[in-house]
Amino acid sequence: MGVRTRRARKHSKTHFIGFGAAGILGFLALLGIALAVSLGTLVDSWLEDLPDYTSADAYLVAEPTQVYDADGNLIAEFYLQNRRSVTEDEVSPYVLEGTVAVEDERFYQHNGVDPQGVIRAAVGQLFGGSEGASTITQQLVRNTVLSDEQFEISLKRKVREAYIAIQMEKMYTKDQILMMYLNTIYYGYGAYGIEAASITYFNKHASELTLNEAATLIGIPNSPSYYDPTVNMDACKSRRDLVLRRMLSNGVITQEEYDQTVGTDITLNLGNSVMDENGTYPYFTAYIKELLQQDFDSDTIFQGGLQVYTTLDPASQQAAEEAVQETLTDIGDDSLEAALVAIDPDTGYVKAMIGGRDFNANQFNLATQARRQAGSSFKAFTLAAAIGDGMNPQIYLNCNSPIQASSTWRVQNYANTSYGTITLARATEYSSNTGYAQVAQAIGAQKIVDTAKAMGIDEDLPAYESLTLGVIGIPPIQMAEAYATLASGGVHHDAVAITKIEDRNGNTVYEHQDNPTQALTAEVAHATTQVLSGVVNHSGGTATAVLNYTNGVDQPIAGKTGTTENARDLWFCGYTPQISVAVWVGYREEAPVYVYGSEGHPSNTACPIFGRYIAKTLAGTPREEFPEAADPEYKPNSSWTFSATKSQSDIEEDRKTEEKEDKKEEEKKEETKKDQNSSSSSDSSQSTETPETPSTGDGGSTGETPSNPGQGGDTSGGDETGTTTPPAESGTGIAAFLGLWYNSPLTLPWLL
Repeated sequence: MGVRTRRARKHSKTHFIGFGAAGILGFLALLGIALAVSLGTLVDSWLEDLPDYTSADAYLVAEPTQVYDADGNLIAEFYLQNRRSVTEDEVSPYVLEGTVAVEDERFYQHNGVDPQGVIRAAVGQLFGGSEGASTITQQLVRNTVLSDEQFEISLKRKVREAYIAIQMEKMYTKDQILMMYLNTIYYGYGAYGIEAASITYFNKHASELTLNEAATLIGIPNSPSYYDPTVNMDACKSRRDLVLRRMLSNGVITQEEYDQTVGTDITLNLGNSVMDENGTYPYFTAYIKELLQQDFDSDTIFQGGLQVYTTLDPASQQAAEEAVQETLTDIGDDSLEAALVAIDPDTGYVKAMIGGRDFNANQFNLATQARRQAGSSFKAFTLAAAIGDGMNPQIYLNCNSPIQASSTWRVQNYANTSYGTITLARATEYSSNTGYAQVAQAIGAQKIVDTAKAMGIDEDLPAYESLTLGVIGIPPIQMAEAYATLASGGVHHDAVAITKIEDRNGNTVYEHQDNPTQALTAEVAHATTQVLSGVVNHSGGTATAVLNYTNGVDQPIAGKTGTTENARDLWFCGYTPQISVAVWVGYREEAPVYVYGSEGHPSNTACPIFGRYIAKTLAGTPREEFPEAADPEYKPNSSWTFSATKSQSDIEEDRKTEEKEDKKEEEKKEETKKDQNSSSSSDSSQSTETPETPSTGDGGSTGETPSNPGQGGDTSGGDETGTTTPPAESGTGIAAFLGLWYNSPLTLPWLL
């Protein structure tokens, strides 16, 4: 083949390629034109019915979030109270330049939408980053003019947002837009706008902010709750340092200024800040706000005009407040606190909540945020787990004290009281630590954990046998939710405080959907409730004092008391068919509780609160019964082995022997009585004297004789009538804590 021929063929080939490429590019161009025309038509439809964005007032629109109780009464509003608009010359240059450097470094170059920022964000997200693409102008539009659409995640909203941002920049200068943004953005702690934030955190005007202070405030709007320096100083400081690095890289500050400021402390000087209004029931509405913050940003909560419908029953709440107030007043300790949560077992609805004595004095919610040791009130989960595993509540346990449950776990009852060999049901009424330690060993700790979790306990629960003694901190709301599972016949409902949320236009953005689960079988729940009823109704039960406060109430009541080391935490978790209530009494700073000069006990703290609450809400209400069910299928008692208890067959033999001896003794007494009566009759027939009339004077009260708590046991279980203060029930005690220590890889440094 000649050179000319080869060249000709090569030329022909290149022309072919050229013509092909041209065809493809032409096709793509035509396709692009067609798509552009179609997209243009679609975009035009999206830009119809835009809200008015031509007025400056449009960028300051804010409507309060309104909160309603179950009866439809307005109980709180979350709205802007602490906002003070300022002009550019009233703001520190550090704030002006730093905000641009951090939020939108090309703010002065783009026309409202930054293509480079979009590309940068897309690339960042492609490689796992989370950088946003919205400009300051877009953020202002989204939080104000398009606030009604801020829940919508769609291309349509982004197009509308971008269009208005571009139009806005034709109407206002960059500096005007920046000031609108700074006067609108939320800085946490109830402060809206840079001036309010400056006064709130540093008690000075925005024009007086130092570099350190300015960088601190610039960083907060990224996540106002997380970077709030009054709550999370470490996170705020880290964010402040990031802002300083951005300011340095953008030439806003010098290297010297950066070196002098980075890593230094943030010194707050809180000014006169007006917080959002928490309304009539501040602990409950603060809890509602906490729930909203899990799903909505702060701007939406405080400016979005939400309508929030809750489960709070005003009558039930009033009863709870009165019950707590009356009891604490009787005790006479102004520092003593109480928490109460009442839940409807059929729905999980929170009907009442007391989170402390005074919200203005301390906003920490003891009902939902405090995690205090549950003490013996946790034994209800061990009981349910044991019954669910086939253990009959009438099985016998050695409840003497102390016992060596294992080579490393020595357990004793409160005051080292011995109750003898008694049934599991009776051990529950007396709240025997030694008995329950053996039950936990017999069934295994994991079954207790699984049962508690299924019933509504969300806390991390270590699978150690000492868990049964209530050494883990649990909020009252979870205890009320878990006990409600028993009241409903084993059906668990999540605790619910919000039933529905609407946006400012009346559109439903959330509605609660009930999703109950069968946590316990009906049989197990019924059997557990029967045992827990004895804690309240049987002589020697640790909660019989409840009955002193329930005049007019004709309802079955069940529950369990709880007392922790040195009476630091005093509990009663009780329920009727209509309501489940968890009551905690103690100090915010953990310390022993003394009532009337003696160590506190649920009988004179938590039980009166529960009883008074029940009386105020259920007195005169027609009686209802707990859900009925057959007995569970129990394993033979002989199949269980307990570490400190004889075999059940040996116990039965011992009991038969004791019964025979008791019968012989009774027969002997009867014979002696007959002989005495015979002798007395003979003597009487020979006597003519008139017997003296017994005195009717008030030489002292006979009272009631406390029942003997178990065979061979001590009688220190207290007066079953509840008229006197019974000794604190099992609680956790030193031995319990040592048990957890020995059984756990965790070291409890406070024990050392």
